[in-house]
Amino acid sequence: MQIIEVTEFWVRSAVIRLRHRESPLQFVIYPMIHMAEPEFYEAVTARLGKADVVVAEGVRGGGRRRSPLMGALMLSYTTLRFNRRMKLVKQDIDYRALGVPVINPDVTVEEFQDDWRKVPLGHRLVVWCILPAIALVRLFGGTQVIWSKSMEVNDLPSPEEEDQNDSVPPEVHVAFTGTRDDRLLAALYRLHEERGDEPIEVAVVYGAGHVAAIVEGLTTRLGYKARSADWLTVAVL
Repeated sequence: MQIIEVTEFWVRSAVIRLRHRESPLQFVIYPMIHMAEPEFYEAVTARLGKADVVVAEGVRGGGRRRSPLMGALMLSYTTLRFNRRMKLVKQDIDYRALGVPVINPDVTVEEFQDDWRKVPLGHRLVVWCILPAIALVRLFGGTQVIWSKSMEVNDLPSPEEEDQNDSVPPEVHVAFTGTRDDRLLAALYRLHEERGDEPIEVAVVYGAGHVAAIVEGLTTRLGYKARSADWLTVAVL
């Protein structure tokens, strides 16, 4: 199943609707990209206003500790807004203005930083060395460079992606996706348990890299199935 599609004409995100044959509750998953054309975020925002509950991604600030890595990651994305050829904007959905209850089960800055410190030092240094190069490519690169096939996301990894994943220590997966996926799925399971007998729509607004874990968790643990999907255009190439 394609989650993010990249062709020579456009980049699209698949909005996936999951249903359960014994529950009227529906989960609708919105795979997100940090930078996109403004029309993409406008379309997502319009749909979220019709949901009954929104579950949104976002590492929560907490205490006095800050994550330099998180700041660097966001900077590597937001440099795209200075690339005049791309005409992209940063995700700017105002969840408070939706008039819909919003749940944020994500980790705190402190929790992310604690997981990051467990990553072997050599791999942490590699990430810090790669980020400036990524930022420069996004700042000066053209459409075909930014929106390459490597940006595609599918529910099953390609053989190349499997090889890459095998070479990465498990602590990296825990820091970037593992703990955060666990928190998200726990919140979705709780919604099913508490409100599974209500005909409500739960919108899940998370990065595209988390979507495969969401679908797998809801399918294997609760029995939800992806019954339909439609496309929203992230960017026209």
